[in-house]
Amino acid sequence: MEIISKILIALVALEHLYILYMEMFAWETLGKKSFKGALPDELFKPTKGLAKNQGLYNGFLAAGLIWSLMISDEIWSKNIAIFFLGCVIVAGIYGAITASRKIFFVQALPAILALIALLLS
Repeated sequence: MEIISKILIALVALEHLYILYMEMFAWETLGKKSFKGALPDELFKPTKGLAKNQGLYNGFLAAGLIWSLMISDEIWSKNIAIFFLGCVIVAGIYGAITASRKIFFVQALPAILALIALLLS
């Protein structure tokens, strides 16, 4: 179960690295595709700065999860992973409540599955 939890944590981290890229560097291209219908096309350019800020936060989440995989002390590694997975879960639930239910399934659910696997390992 430990290998599965590490794989799931890595996948959540990769997802947040992708979100960082999309929001910081490809907001007007990939962002438009990802948020099609949720935000009018004409708002992508003026919201570019806001998206970059959001992308940076997603990068911090990814960095924390990657850091948890690199810590050799098993207890610390687990605690750091629990904290950052918890942050992703809270952000995903908040996003689902305030923006789109899809966010729960795209962000929170993978983190929940990784957390369950981690707690069972």
